[in-house]
Amino acid sequence: MAKSVSLPNGRFWKAQTAALDHFKNMLRRYADEQPVESYLDHDDLVALLERYDAVIVDGPTKIGRGIDYFFRRQNAGEGFSTPGFWVRRVDGSETDFSYIQAVKGQPKSNAQEFYDACRAAVAADLLAAKKRHFTAFADSTGRVPCDLTGELLAFPDAHLDHAYPTFGQLVITFRAARGWQHGAPNGTLTLPADAQTTTTFVDSAVAEAFRLFHHGAATLRIVARHRNLSMSAGQRRPKVKLPVQI
Repeated sequence: MAKSVSLPNGRFWKAQTAALDHFKNMLRRYADEQPVESYLDHDDLVALLERYDAVIVDGPTKIGRGIDYFFRRQNAGEGFSTPGFWVRRVDGSETDFSYIQAVKGQPKSNAQEFYDACRAAVAADLLAAKKRHFTAFADSTGRVPCDLTGELLAFPDAHLDHAYPTFGQLVITFRAARGWQHGAPNGTLTLPADAQTTTTFVDSAVAEAFRLFHHGAATLRIVARHRNLSMSAGQRRPKVKLPVQI
């Protein structure tokens, strides 16, 4: 049964998917760093942020001392950049917030946060490995073959895929080895904070331990970003033609 979404300003959608589409389309209407000038859009975002603060209570309030305006900004990390809504408060401080989490009305689970921290721990390694692979194997046009189809791919169109084990399997194995099957202990992961777009490990030694584990266990390959990987995901141990070296 579809879950409805109701905001404090009276906005109502019969299904979460409709609410998500509403805010996704709103985000598309604005350029990076452009303030949200539409009164209706601003009103919807205020109500959405009220919903966010009411549900996600394990960090500082996003509204803070009051809202000045909203704007769109790229949330950048190692090798990725995605647009999102940010809020500028009346005291001049700024922070990001996830409209997806706000609409769904639930914070990320401990397992999801742990997964994100593992991703952050190896993000620089993965980006460097992808760059080295292109330097070593790209043709005269700067393209390398997709490991699944042989299609020649430029760097932006190429996805660095964990062929086997999947990244999720690596995370689960690492957690189990530390006895954290039922959740990472308090103090392991960074708490939500202003402008923190991803969760990381508090202790750099844990991050380094995962890096070393990942380095020894991951088998990587280049595939097309648009490629549906459902077929290859069903293979227990797919054959990789040209592994990407970390």
